[in-house]
Amino acid sequence: MKLDILAFGAHPDDVELGAGGTIAKEIAAGKKVGIVDLTRGELGTRGSAEIRDAEAAASARILGVSVRENLEFADGFFVNDKEHQLAVIRMIRKYQPEIVLCNAVDDRHIDHGKGSKLVSDACFLSGLIKIDTKFDAANQAPWRPKQVYHYIQWKNLEPDFIVNVSGYIEKKTEAILAYGSQFYDPKSKEPETPISSKNFTESVNYRARDLGRLIGVEHGEGFNTERYPGVNSLDDLI
Repeated sequence: MKLDILAFGAHPDDVELGAGGTIAKEIAAGKKVGIVDLTRGELGTRGSAEIRDAEAAASARILGVSVRENLEFADGFFVNDKEHQLAVIRMIRKYQPEIVLCNAVDDRHIDHGKGSKLVSDACFLSGLIKIDTKFDAANQAPWRPKQVYHYIQWKNLEPDFIVNVSGYIEKKTEAILAYGSQFYDPKSKEPETPISSKNFTESVNYRARDLGRLIGVEHGEGFNTERYPGVNSLDDLI
């Protein structure tokens, strides 16, 4: 299956938090989008890997993505080496996306920056003809995405561009709250974490509103790019 967009996240819920509105908007426009989680989030303070598997599947259904896979890298301990790069390359070549979305280039959680660089490096290597990979015993053809964009997460990094996601913040929030084990629940007996507070849940909306304010719309999601963004006309800018 060829996808238009393939979004990678170090943990289940990373993609929804960073780019859920953009993904919902692109799917509504007819794009085929997939998600690949690098780990099962098994080191998370709340919940378990099994619970997060079910939550990730529920969130994927809410967003309407075409496919969601998990590479089952070691949460907290995966590294950017040949073994892990080849695993990501297999996913890129399998789905041949035009655009790849991945973790923030710098963030509070160490896996986010690692995952960002790992996926970015794999996108380049995936285009090299002398790197051999197989999927289901068949040789894979080289494939390099046209663009790699990094969504913004915990840290308020300055975006290189902002996507207007007005009208899609409710879908994004619904997909995030599918991870009931991770976010605010006044009845939960689990330990508190930086993302389990009511303030964090509310931040999904107010951060999107602030980014939207910067471009004159209701809600926005910010991204960093590895290349200069280009436009065909000044009219392309909102």
